[in-house]
Amino acid sequence: MPMLRDTRGLEVSTRNPRSLEAYERASDELHRYSGNPLATIDAALAEDPGFALGHCLKAALAVGATERPLEPMLRAAVEAAEALAAGATERERAHAAAARAWLERDFDGALDRYARLAIDHPRDALAVQIAHVLAFYLGRQLALRDVVARALHAWDERVPGYGYLLGMYAFGLEENGDYARAEEVGRRAVELDPRDGWASHAVAHVMEMQTRLPEGIAWLEQGSRGWDPDNAFAYHNIWHLALYHLDLGDVGRVLDLYDTRVRPHRSDVVLELVDASALLWRLHLGGHGVGARFEALADDWRSRLADDYYVFNDVHALMAFLGAHREADAGALLAAVERRAGEAGSNGRMAREVGLPACRALVAFDRGDFRTCVDLLLPLRDTAVRFGGSNAQRDVLAQTLIEAAMRGGDAALARALASERARLRPGSPATWVVQARALDLAGAPEEAASARDRALRLRARLLAA
Repeated sequence: MPMLRDTRGLEVSTRNPRSLEAYERASDELHRYSGNPLATIDAALAEDPGFALGHCLKAALAVGATERPLEPMLRAAVEAAEALAAGATERERAHAAAARAWLERDFDGALDRYARLAIDHPRDALAVQIAHVLAFYLGRQLALRDVVARALHAWDERVPGYGYLLGMYAFGLEENGDYARAEEVGRRAVELDPRDGWASHAVAHVMEMQTRLPEGIAWLEQGSRGWDPDNAFAYHNIWHLALYHLDLGDVGRVLDLYDTRVRPHRSDVVLELVDASALLWRLHLGGHGVGARFEALADDWRSRLADDYYVFNDVHALMAFLGAHREADAGALLAAVERRAGEAGSNGRMAREVGLPACRALVAFDRGDFRTCVDLLLPLRDTAVRFGGSNAQRDVLAQTLIEAAMRGGDAALARALASERARLRPGSPATWVVQARALDLAGAPEEAASARDRALRLRARLLAA
């Protein structure tokens, strides 16, 4: 019996139609962040344990999670795929090699291998998605856009899953500042599949960067009917919804969203913990009390202290430990990042260039050493992209820098940074509140009063919209 082909015409090593059908379902669940792709791919492998690409998809699930506890699963999946190499397709062998690179902590090498797979097999949606996600994790902004752009010549609306590619491309466009095209492409992706939370998220990013707050709130609230049910990415989209409300100064709504939709239950899923830390730290910077939320979050991060896996996560864990006054945990984490900064490889580089100075800056901020915090964060403004995340996520470092400058009495720097921010985010009432504080510090009371009045009028207008 000949090898089968998937829905996009690519040859696969299984000869079992039921296994391939389950693989296709798992692939769709992965692309949409819905359902339980791990259980579904396990069903595919139960039908045909010799299906190499099934093991590769399982490996990809572990790669995309950036969690050390999933490393045994990743290793087992990679080794299973490698053991099947003789009967596998060239494409399947390349997938195994890419996942192997990640397993061995060659993060950039893994991205390069997945990206090459997407060049050689542009309809390989799994290769495109993992390359796209790894570009996001590793701060390779051009690759975030271009790994998708290079594959789009082989796709159109007749190819199943075309919307997934558009959603990824929209996010790459947005992170590279092409907001108009990002919104156009992202909206088209959502039209093709309203369940695609990633595409909806790309449009939400555009509205965040352009401070189109009421539009962003409406977009996510209305769109959530498509992607919120049974979607592992919903918490992150709701995190964006909370950011809109924080810009409006509606702290009560932010805390309600945190409790009911960002972190409605205890979890040690790292991607969820990252969003929770980032939201609470933003509230902390603004002087807003968060009750015992930091303590509960720090408890869940504590189980990850030994992960030593991905420094972007570590920076966010540190926010929780500092917010909860867990000095011992914060010290242990900082020591781990310091050790990693001395290592070779992608994670060592990310720790040296961004992660370690960012961690030290947060510790300095917590201790009230605002001058040191400023000295550490100011040089990162142009380089923070190198440790991954989105422009919106890394903005927490910019907010920490401005707050440190103000609390440390550096009036000139605070005024300069606030002025810069007001021109980038003119539609945010919170931005004008910061501007007013900086102007007060600089001894410009009339300008401060004008900025404060602008914040109030803008907030009233936006809330009435």
